[in-house]
Amino acid sequence: MDGAPAHILRSDGAVVELAVARWHDAATVEDGWLLDRCTGPVVDLGCGPGRLVAALVARGVPVLGVDQSAAAQRQCRRRRAPMVRRDLFSRLPAEGCWDHVLLADGNIGIGGDPVRLLRRAARLLAPGGTVLVETDPRPDLLWSGTARIRTSAGTGRPVPWACVGADALAGLAGAAGLVRTARHEGPRSFAELGAAPPAGRPPGRRTAGRPT
Repeated sequence: MDGAPAHILRSDGAVVELAVARWHDAATVEDGWLLDRCTGPVVDLGCGPGRLVAALVARGVPVLGVDQSAAAQRQCRRRRAPMVRRDLFSRLPAEGCWDHVLLADGNIGIGGDPVRLLRRAARLLAPGGTVLVETDPRPDLLWSGTARIRTSAGTGRPVPWACVGADALAGLAGAAGLVRTARHEGPRSFAELGAAPPAGRPPGRRTAGRPT
């Protein structure tokens, strides 16, 4: 989180380079699909250095970042990006009142249990809100286990982690009372989830933010 090159070492033997430079840079056109769907108040879970929070502030969208890292908190302060240093599973401000929940940069993996995380995200939403998720480029990937962060300073302790592709996410969403309403495929892949509609009614996406 301080900007040093890093890799994630998964318990299945995979070694994945982390996009540290991108996290510390400003939001780019690659983030546009997510940002354009943020039409009302947003909470960014695992906001890291706060690039998406800062981008939404610049757009005039009410937003709050959430992260446990002290380094992330320092970076957000430098960006003047509002955030709270807190476990996302603990009590958060404005529960049940957010129009959008962001899980970008692989944060669907936090805690190693994507269904539990999606249920948590759903509880934060106002009626008609959406969960915006960055997914693994491999659509059918569904893996959970433990992972460690490795930098030049050493390797961290194992923590529960998961990786989820867009198709796998669509399969998990129902267990959290959600349904996929949109997706984007490219160098980075994203999906939008909304509340599952009553039987017989097709899902729809909110097109305008809640008055604030």
